[in-house]
Amino acid sequence: MSNVLTMRASRERVHDGAPAPVKDRVDFSDGSGPSRVVAYVERELPPGGTPAYLAARSSGARSFVLWADEHRRERVATLVTLSATGGVATFQALGAHGELIGTLVREKALRGRGLRTRWTVTQPGGPEAVGFKGRIFWWFMWWLSFPMQLLILVFSIFDSVPGNEGGVARGPRRIKWRTGGQIPLEFRSRGDKLHLHTPGLDWRLGATLIVLLHTFAAGSWDARKK
Repeated sequence: MSNVLTMRASRERVHDGAPAPVKDRVDFSDGSGPSRVVAYVERELPPGGTPAYLAARSSGARSFVLWADEHRRERVATLVTLSATGGVATFQALGAHGELIGTLVREKALRGRGLRTRWTVTQPGGPEAVGFKGRIFWWFMWWLSFPMQLLILVFSIFDSVPGNEGGVARGPRRIKWRTGGQIPLEFRSRGDKLHLHTPGLDWRLGATLIVLLHTFAAGSWDARKK
């Protein structure tokens, strides 16, 4: 049975004044009982604060901390950006003492090495696991329906009937990582869950990955202005 990681982004906003407890979190389940919180997630802001973070974010850079508790007493992991240019971003996941947990590379669709967004995950001393966002068949179907989706969006904008919230459907998001004929990782868009199929895969790397995936979704928690 796979271990499963899920990010829970809070709708609460940070208020001015004393630092509030961290609300965004990562849940872990091994199938033996209820899920439990294993990390609390927070942006790691650069010297320029939130404006500097958002400016760097537009190029693909990300930086955040996974805390062991909501009061920031102990780090579980930290994500840092090594480079982000030309649609290709390389990140490192570091442990509580700065040790390397893994390397994550995101190559944007049509900007990297394919028509789909490519994600590469590597543990120290291990092989690369490569996954592509969405299946080609479902992307083909999504593009075929795109003109109709635009019409629905236009009508929904001008339609004054309450409760009509039509819009463009989200593109395919499922990702299966493959290496050596195996599938060590799998992100399932239904429920936004990351499945760790390989027992030896560091759950901290998985937790960092599920959070990073969320930062590239629409309306992401790390795009907040406060």
